Parts: sequence; structure tokens; C-alpha cells
Amino acid sequence: MHSTNQVLMFVFVMTTIVAVGLTGLREATKPLADANEAIFNKKGVLAAVKSQIGEDPKNWDNAQVESEFAKVKGYVFDYEGNPIQDMVAIDLEKNRDKNNKLAVKERAFPVWVYEKGGEKFYVVTVYGKGLWDKIWGTVALKSDLNTIVGVSFDHKGETPGLGAEIKDSPAFKSQFEGRKIYNDAGEYKSIIVRKGGAKDKTHEVDSISGATITGDGVTDMFVEGLANYKPVLDAAKNMK
Repeated sequence: MHSTNQVLMFVFVMTTIVAVGLTGLREATKPLADANEAIFNKKGVLAAVKSQIGEDPKNWDNAQVESEFAKVKGYVFDYEGNPIQDMVAIDLEKNRDKNNKLAVKERAFPVWVYEKGGEKFYVVTVYGKGLWDKIWGTVALKSDLNTIVGVSFDHKGETPGLGAEIKDSPAFKSQFEGRKIYNDAGEYKSIIVRKGGAKDKTHEVDSISGATITGDGVTDMFVEGLANYKPVLDAAKNMK
């Protein structure tokens, strides 16, 4: 019979071999994983301006995404709207969780600028909490920094057919087009996901049936997230 020491040594050796193998595999596939994640993030940005593109970039192949994204300029700012020169907006999205764990005034804020037909559209990302896990949204604004031209959403673990509809339902996302985050008096109102149906067609959208908590999470990330972008967007508009 094998001694206890022999068994332990065998387990130790096998565990080491597996750990080294997994580490090597991860390192070997990291460039491809990073490239795929960058494409995924770029699709999210372009999906927010799909009303200007004329089709949904999430159905494109990588070459189409890269070609259209060449029209986008990315900037990163601090909370007060000062440019951060050594960061790239699309790279920052890879580290969104780490960035969002920081206090608001310590975070970096990415802004993408998409230009078409002589008009600029400003795209930002906001984050929140759904029923089960993280949710996030990409929001495109007209050059007035007030009118929404489109949104795209994603989530980490919302329920299919319910909370996951923030990502999957074109009807839900289309409601945001034309909504405004400021009223005529210039007061910040943002966007509310209203259970029972939107009453204010300027600042509210209909909720998803059976997904109240996820809808509340979307409301929170719009109200809190977009408020933090005021000095950032003003700064982005002055960038050349």
C-alpha cells in the first residue's frame, strides 16, 4: 500500500502540473481574449449610435466593427473634467470593475465621440446593480449633451425573459431615443424606468413586466451615473 506521504506527494505534483499548465494556457490565449474583449466593448459603443449608423453593429464581424470604430475618438477624464493623457477609453472598459470600486471622485471617466454628417455624438457608460449582479449601459447623447440618441445595455446575470430584456429587447432600448436628461429650465432629471408605464415622455420609459428590481437598477445607474458626467461631457465637447 502507498504511504500517506507518497499519496500527498503525488497530489502535490499533479496539482503543480495542472496549475502550471493552466497558467501557460491562459497566457497563450490572453492576446486573443483581450482582442475579443476590445471588439465586444467597441460593439457596445457603436450600438448606442446605431440610429445614426442605420443598423445594429452587434451583428457585424470584427472587420466591420474596426472600420466603423475608426470614426470614434476616445478620451478619459477625471471627475472634474481634466483629461487623463495616459489612458485609452476602450482599455479602461476592460478594468471597469476595478475603476468602479473607487470612490466617485477618484474614478476615471471614458467618453467616446462619434461623428457623422458634421454632428458629434457623445457616448458614456454607466453602471448599476440588477436583481442578481452587475448591469451597465452605454448612452449616446446629441451635441446638446441632453438628448439621448440611443442606448445599449448588458448584464452579468439577469433572468432570461425578465431582467435580461434590458439587453435583449429592442423595444425597451428604443424608448430611450429622444428622451432628455435635463428639463427646459436646465434642471437635471435624468431618466426613470417607471413601473406601470411612463407618465413623463421626456424623462421616463416603461418598465419591463416582471423585472421591477432590474428596472430600478437601470434608473439608479442613469440618475447617479449621468450626474457624474456633467463636467466630463463639458470638457469632452471642448476637445479637438
